[in-house]
Amino acid sequence: MNFRAYLTELLPKTLNYRLARHRIVKPATPITFTFAVTYKCQSRCKTCKIWELYRKEPERRKEELTLEEIQKIFKSLGHIYFFNVSGGEPFLRKDLSEIVSSAIQYLTPGIIHIPTNALMPKVIEREVQKMLTHMDKINYRVPFTVKPSVDGIGKEQDRIRGVPGNFEKLLDTVKRLKALQDSFPFFQLELGTVISRENFDNIDEISSFVHSLGVESYRNEIAEQRSEFFNIGDPITPNAEEYVDTIEVFAARIRKNLNGKKPLSKVVESLRLVYYDLAIRILKENRQVIPCYAGIYNVQMNPYGDVWPCCVLGFEQSMGNLRGYDYDFKRLFRSEEAAKVRGYIREGKCACPLANQAYSNILCHAPSMVKFGRNIFFHSKTKKEKEAE
Repeated sequence: MNFRAYLTELLPKTLNYRLARHRIVKPATPITFTFAVTYKCQSRCKTCKIWELYRKEPERRKEELTLEEIQKIFKSLGHIYFFNVSGGEPFLRKDLSEIVSSAIQYLTPGIIHIPTNALMPKVIEREVQKMLTHMDKINYRVPFTVKPSVDGIGKEQDRIRGVPGNFEKLLDTVKRLKALQDSFPFFQLELGTVISRENFDNIDEISSFVHSLGVESYRNEIAEQRSEFFNIGDPITPNAEEYVDTIEVFAARIRKNLNGKKPLSKVVESLRLVYYDLAIRILKENRQVIPCYAGIYNVQMNPYGDVWPCCVLGFEQSMGNLRGYDYDFKRLFRSEEAAKVRGYIREGKCACPLANQAYSNILCHAPSMVKFGRNIFFHSKTKKEKEAE
């Protein structure tokens, strides 16, 4: 996110979204569009059972959207700012580069982001290079990030992610993607950690390891029970006290390195610091501590064309399926069915620390934006953070 885009594009829409949340006006199209391109995944993570869809709940499994169907949907949606690819493992989808090319053509996003389990280093390198080469050729050099997951060091990564050899493949993937940054300055390698009951007491070690790799951007999010992940009832989420102890050390490391960051990384990590404080409050109070704009600012589409306000509510609060709306996104988005789901959220019937959604909520919340500005320009350290260094 850059300030010009915020002032000219994001800010005017956030004013619309505040009114749309109260059903005063129809919502403008979302700024963030997340597309889970497949639920196929080789990982067997302790925090996610999305792969079990193909074994336990076949009635929910449908034919994935074809590239032609995806293009119809993208064309009907039009411009968005943040295109976030999700999964499953996105790189298992053989037409992923064509999906991204179609997103560039029809959605014209300002940022493109793809996570990966890093289990296919050569495939990931080849496909990312193909996407970057296409973007460079057509002079479409917007920030493009790929985020391999690191939830532990060595054998702990293999144990938590459920695949022997995962850590070595992670290191190989990081090496290959770092090399691409030299040829494509608009490309950025990130690393990401899911903080769970499996690793919350090792986050300082993981964070130190990530920074030793020379990776410019590192993010984390808290493990959640999500409809999409088929992990409802699994005791994976740290309690507020555990999360506070973990995140204070992590935030201290971010602040310590903030001045040396590139402008985009500095903005993103300043926003993350606001998110960490917000996540702690949500865990402690179990409520929406600031208004949630899921289903307005953000939407998620699964591989079968179901549109959700977010991946946490997922299957349980679907806004409809685009195949039933003749692939017309705007018609579905402004339907009464979608309005009912937004009403459910507006009434505070859910509360979660979902990272992607929280960032959007922060951008619509003036007091949080003041904290964001302070982090960018002052980033003063707390006593605990100084001790943590």
